[in-house]
Amino acid sequence: MANLVIASNSKTMSKLDGSVKNKVYDFFEKLNVDDTQPSLHIEPMKGAVDPRVRTGRVDLYWRAIMFRVDDKSSGTTYIYMGTWPHDEANKLAERATLRVNPINGTLEGLIGEPPAAAAEVSAPAVPVSKPDVSYLAGFGYSQADLTDGLGIGAALATKAMAAADESELLEVAANGLDWEGSALLDLATGISIDDIRDKHGFTKEPVDPNLDENQQIIKALERPASKMQFAFIEDNEELRRVIEGGDFAAWRTFLHPEQRKYVDADFSGAFRLSGGAGTGKTVVAIHRARRIAHDNPSARIILTTFNSTLAQGLKTDLLALDPNVRIAEWPGDPGVYVGGIDALGKAVLDRSRDLVPTACERIFGSSALEFSAKRTSADAVWRDVAQSVDAGLDSALATPAFLESEYVAVVLANRITTLEQYAKVARPGRGVRLSRPQRIAVWKLVEAFRRQSQMDETLSFPEVLALVAEALRIKTETDGTYLADHVLVDEAQDLHATHWALLRALVAEGANDLFIAEDSHQRIYGSPIVLSRFGIKIVGRSRRLTLNYRTTAQNLHFAVSVLSGAEYTDLEQGAESTSDYRSARNGPVPELIPCSDMADELEAVAAKVKAWLAEGVVQPESIAILTRSQEERDRFVRGLGERGVTARALDKGAATAGQPLVMTMHRAKGMEFSRVVLAGADDKHVPSPATLRSVAEEERSEAMLRERSLLYVASSRARDALVVTWSGKKSELLGE
Repeated sequence: MANLVIASNSKTMSKLDGSVKNKVYDFFEKLNVDDTQPSLHIEPMKGAVDPRVRTGRVDLYWRAIMFRVDDKSSGTTYIYMGTWPHDEANKLAERATLRVNPINGTLEGLIGEPPAAAAEVSAPAVPVSKPDVSYLAGFGYSQADLTDGLGIGAALATKAMAAADESELLEVAANGLDWEGSALLDLATGISIDDIRDKHGFTKEPVDPNLDENQQIIKALERPASKMQFAFIEDNEELRRVIEGGDFAAWRTFLHPEQRKYVDADFSGAFRLSGGAGTGKTVVAIHRARRIAHDNPSARIILTTFNSTLAQGLKTDLLALDPNVRIAEWPGDPGVYVGGIDALGKAVLDRSRDLVPTACERIFGSSALEFSAKRTSADAVWRDVAQSVDAGLDSALATPAFLESEYVAVVLANRITTLEQYAKVARPGRGVRLSRPQRIAVWKLVEAFRRQSQMDETLSFPEVLALVAEALRIKTETDGTYLADHVLVDEAQDLHATHWALLRALVAEGANDLFIAEDSHQRIYGSPIVLSRFGIKIVGRSRRLTLNYRTTAQNLHFAVSVLSGAEYTDLEQGAESTSDYRSARNGPVPELIPCSDMADELEAVAAKVKAWLAEGVVQPESIAILTRSQEERDRFVRGLGERGVTARALDKGAATAGQPLVMTMHRAKGMEFSRVVLAGADDKHVPSPATLRSVAEEERSEAMLRERSLLYVASSRARDALVVTWSGKKSELLGE
């Protein structure tokens, strides 16, 4: 049986209609059984540049182009490059080549002319003004660095060195092989040639003289940069998924070498992977969960994230990656349990009822607590006790926002049950310093909050998590066991103290225990925390992804500009920077539309959405209008409807096809769209005055960081076109 490898440059597959895709699948299914079947018409090409090239009959009109590589140890391997009409396929196959790059050992498959040559145009060039020093030369690179240092083709290297700015370099990169484009984008950050070679896994000895040419090709297929273009297809089911999906560059099949490194690596302890929006942190987490499950089918793996909506997305993508992956029904069962972290806490609580009394004693100071499945409405209860209890606390601090964060980050995180404990406990990272009288006042309100919850027989979500974490600690103290073998966390920047207490208690400290994906620039909930305070020791096991796969360079520049001038810290209290973030795509400059009033803004948004729909190139549900609040969301749904645009408000449910979507910026977290309108980006809505009023003056700077992060998250949802509208005075967060 022959091996099958598919190349990511098979972009013609997405252009084939369903009947042809089915024929391609049937062709390979037959080839898998017996590649000598006469009906396949697998034939060499007379006069072909590469003797390995073959064409095969998909039907009378369509032919597949492949390379046949014969190796004694691995047998016959067919490398599929795509399907074209009969005559075109024959012409392309004659010039197709497959080779191992002599500089870096990467396998390169070319159809027709090399990419750089194919990008040449015959029209006379329009004279343009060029700077004295090209963009890459400004970083100190020479053409020899590109060709002799990295192995980039001479024609592409010449164009890259002539690029006047980053935008031109992006255009050049788009015409190269996958690894060439990636390397050029890294050059735009000014890092060293050696660092780029290391990121792509380039080998120092690209050619082994002891191997013949076919053996070298098979060996090259396993190199990280080769896997950006080539992927082994293990079985017919995987083949059908790839063919029907039609996207051969999909995250399910091809990964950047740096992403693959973090999927496959084993770490001696907890590992933190950071990176900006769209850099593929979630993709790495999903692939890593699948890899661990594949390596050890009996492993108990937990894949979790901030909420149930995001968790459903993780589960859907995990099953899309591998429909055969074992999904665990409960945390602690073999396989991959996928759930939001609050749902995870409840599931663990349901299985730890015998430990709850002891855990209650440690967390609340009493083992006789009564509580139901109902959750405390924390905001309402804090507001009620602040108004009804004469605690003597400053009005600026007697707010639900401050009291809840103090309760979670200090009281629950430190398992405080008495005033004496609270009066002495350290409060690192809290923006407000409290005197002893203020601590006494806060404690009176904490006791009132707990009394009210007990009367209602409820617990808040953070209290449940603190209780569950303690129950797990008691279990470990009793029998030395843990519930999970591996825990992977996505969107970790938004988790609070009791979340981390639970995560640490789930798994023993050791190899591959915790994999944490986060971006502090996207923290739109809670306050900064420090992992080491929860027994999560990173100690150098931390890396950052910088290449954005979602948004265009123009949209990324806009999104990053929102963060300009603000200082962010990561989960280890290190400074976070956006200086080396880069996008792999070019696109239109974001359009900023000032409006005189709300009616004018609704007209502008309606006109823009109608224009996009009239183009006929995007699905309606791939258009999103994002607002700061639910009130604004509902206003835009009504206003657009009155102007002939039927749009659907999206809340907790999943998006459905057929209509543009209107949602809050918070709801858009974790999603992406082709076209995005950031509506209502004025000083009355962004930042939210109500949000800023609810925080103490000492915590205002942190609240402003969250507002910036929210606008950054919203801006980075756009893959292609981004439009920003406002009425009156534009938001200060938009800058100049």
